[in-house]
Amino acid sequence: MRKSHPVRRVVLATAATVSGVVLLLSLKPASDPAAAGAAPQQPAAGQEAPQGGTQGGVQAGSGAVTGDAAQTQYGAVQVRLTVSAGKITGAEAVQAPKGGLSGQKTQLAVPRLNQQAVAAQSADIDVVSGATYTSEGYKKSLQSALDKMKKESSSGSSGASGSAQARTVTGEAVQTQYGPVQVRITVGAGKITKAEAVQAPTGGLSGQKTQLAVPRLNQAAVAAGTADIDAVSGATYTSSGYRQSLQSALDRAGG
Repeated sequence: MRKSHPVRRVVLATAATVSGVVLLLSLKPASDPAAAGAAPQQPAAGQEAPQGGTQGGVQAGSGAVTGDAAQTQYGAVQVRLTVSAGKITGAEAVQAPKGGLSGQKTQLAVPRLNQQAVAAQSADIDVVSGATYTSEGYKKSLQSALDKMKKESSSGSSGASGSAQARTVTGEAVQTQYGPVQVRITVGAGKITKAEAVQAPTGGLSGQKTQLAVPRLNQAAVAAGTADIDAVSGATYTSSGYRQSLQSALDRAGG
């Protein structure tokens, strides 16, 4: 009988251990860390909505927009903006007074004006001391670019039909022997629907040649849909400048 007591103790200890294991296994599903971690994951899915929805219309306002050339006492000033998601990300002067003291003032003023335009996101920027005329011309051209930006953004926000809306693109100003020539085109459905010269030689015989040549060049641009158009007899320089600026506008419009 004395030898049976240790056996009983072993049997009782084993039974107690098995009972404990069974009890722990029955409690495991409720305390599973995977189940506890499932609840915090749900808010992450809900955070996706602010990232995707209302910004869709603004995204259309991307690309480059060139303002009208503003004439000043010392030369033309013209601003081009780089736009992304409806905001100005870059600004540059594609035209500004140059040569002599005017060129020195341009080098001083334009970088500051560019920085202000990006920072302000508007044409409400300060005049650079010592470059009043350049600053005023810059602000006028900048406002023109902003107006075009808003117009393009509003036409693009109409959804699928917005892609078929006409848009206006201005080419670079091309210097000729008698003055700059700059072309603006209206593009719709991948075709030129309108062309005009926003800058062309003026005064005297040059002005007479401009009045003769530009209307013909405008018609030729719309008809051809490319810059491969004939020069107008007697206005070779103006025609050559027109074609170069027209090609620049087409390049900006995506060909």
